[in-house]
Amino acid sequence: MRCQPQSTHQVYIWLKNTQPCLLCDEMTDTSFPICTGCEADLPWLGDHCERCALPMPMAGLTCGQCLRRSPAFSEVVVPWRYDFPVDALVTRFKHSGKWPLGRLLAQLLGQSLQQHFEDGLQRPDYLLPVPLARKRLRQRGYNQSEMLARWLAEQLALPMDPRLLLRVLETPAQQGLDAKGRQRNLRKAFALAEGAQVVGKHFALVDDVLTTGATANALAQLLKKAGARRVDVYCLARTPKPGD
Repeated sequence: MRCQPQSTHQVYIWLKNTQPCLLCDEMTDTSFPICTGCEADLPWLGDHCERCALPMPMAGLTCGQCLRRSPAFSEVVVPWRYDFPVDALVTRFKHSGKWPLGRLLAQLLGQSLQQHFEDGLQRPDYLLPVPLARKRLRQRGYNQSEMLARWLAEQLALPMDPRLLLRVLETPAQQGLDAKGRQRNLRKAFALAEGAQVVGKHFALVDDVLTTGATANALAQLLKKAGARRVDVYCLARTPKPGD
């Protein structure tokens, strides 16, 4: 597969019309640092649940979990399955500080969102990055969700507020927990900033990967209880149901 990420040529000029592809190192034929072939090879989501974007065998279906308990968020917009090479790109951006890879994914997500807006998706009033616990922020040095939200805000001309949502409780990492474990893990983990203006507004949460949706649902519940009109979720990738 030509999409194997390379370790070199991580610095590039975004304003150039042609530049090396960050995945195969060939010269691109687009304004983004990815060639047409590598972009086509990405694991595009395809048919999915109309509420949580879980990969589904055909279009127009709602998954069993959303039928049993409707999530607090209205819609998830996500371009890819969490599969190679997107999983490797997200991991290197999130844990190894490879910011050019994150910005490339954000640019492609922004392109996808722009198409959704043109097709009738409501534009949100604000983008809200999923907050990171202070301890994890100190360890990592940055919040990857806030970086994604800033890039999207610039590309889509939307306001972004990184301080409206707070993570007030340190919780163990979500990786390795099942859906119920993630929900328990997030109880009382989030709060709104003092004086947050929420009533009647449409927000879009921005994150890197949607797994069970527990984090997005907890934040959406918090916003809806405070009077938010609508909450959507924008993320880079969606994991399949375990075992699929």
